[in-house]
Amino acid sequence: MTTQLINKSEIAANGKFSKAETVISVNNLYKKFGDFVANDNLSFDVYKGEIFGFLGANGAGKTTAIRILCGLSKPTSGKLNIAGFDGYKDTEKIKKSIGYMSQKFSLYEDLTVVENIRFYGGIYGLSRKEIKLRTEKLVEKLNLEEVKDKLIKDLPLGWRQKLAFSVAILHEPKIVFLDEPTGGVDPITRRQFWDMIYEAANNGITVFVTTHYMDEAEYCNRVSIMVDGKIAALDTPDGLMKTFSVHTMEEVFLKLARGVNNNE
Repeated sequence: MTTQLINKSEIAANGKFSKAETVISVNNLYKKFGDFVANDNLSFDVYKGEIFGFLGANGAGKTTAIRILCGLSKPTSGKLNIAGFDGYKDTEKIKKSIGYMSQKFSLYEDLTVVENIRFYGGIYGLSRKEIKLRTEKLVEKLNLEEVKDKLIKDLPLGWRQKLAFSVAILHEPKIVFLDEPTGGVDPITRRQFWDMIYEAANNGITVFVTTHYMDEAEYCNRVSIMVDGKIAALDTPDGLMKTFSVHTMEEVFLKLARGVNNNE
């Protein structure tokens, strides 16, 4: 796979998306567990081909919101539409229209590269012909010809992560959810991974990504930052840095945290 280092100055030009088609629409979303409010009045839209960053400290409510968006949990109240489907009634249809890559490695380590691709192709409902063609194409694209029959557990972490992402979009979903996908990999592999994200977005797949790397937040088209279950800020990275009069997203995050603490 060709290594291309991301140039932040080119992101606005290369990361185009259209606001003509909304693929995620969230309005006044609440999620309670007893008396605890995990998601407090969340409202936002995400568009076709957009790379949308979803940030927040541990316990801010990100995971709960993502589970709801993926159809794995129902909100307490509010309106929710994912890929054209109702977040209350159409959870099974939502699951078939999205891809998902978890923070923890999501492929089967005791299966080979090819076996994993074929297995997930079957889960996604692809025909045998489609699975065969997409398997061959993916192995070639990722330069995995020499290791295609090796067990996943025997591959380097970077290769496994890139394969997991490719498998998550094997069925060409409208949306792919990535939960801290580059955790633990080296900087070069992280940049290669983001090249793949941009390719997917340019092909019309909406990428909804969480990350704890603040430099990666600057690679997103827009960023939402959650604090204590609420959306504390939402804008383009440049817009947020301008609003908070800082030069990095890490400084934005720190200013928001200090603001919350000062109000307590």
